[in-house]
Amino acid sequence: MSQVAVQVEVPARASAERVFAVLTDWPRHAEWMPFTRAEGGHEVGAGLEGWTGIGPIGFLDTMVITDWRPGRRVAVRHTGRVVRGEAWFRVEPRPDGGSRIAWAERVDLPLGVLGRAGWLVAGPVVRAFMAFGLRRLARLAEAGGPVGGMR
Repeated sequence: MSQVAVQVEVPARASAERVFAVLTDWPRHAEWMPFTRAEGGHEVGAGLEGWTGIGPIGFLDTMVITDWRPGRRVAVRHTGRVVRGEAWFRVEPRPDGGSRIAWAERVDLPLGVLGRAGWLVAGPVVRAFMAFGLRRLARLAEAGGPVGGMR
């Protein structure tokens, strides 16, 4: 099995604390990441579950939080049948009061050579999808409004 890594970063005009609060308000995940909903905990060792798909067609992405730094970073280990590997989000404050959001995934590719060949096509699509989601997250955080459990 091979591993691949992908990372994207986008700027936000919202503070790092605000972005992190929206990012980790798991029920709001669907507002910024299309075709995905999530629920879970807010501390190291807590579980997360994400469903990616449309209606009943999709897959469950189970995760365990491996790092939790309020306002700055959350990392997970993917433990599901479809997605295995690690991921993290980092939110860094900028001097102008805004922030920079980074999302990285390091995932195990199934199917050996076939999986690696498929990644040549899927990789750029995954990267674009991640960047699209982060831009939506930035806009959502910039819009203000209440956040469930500002952490």
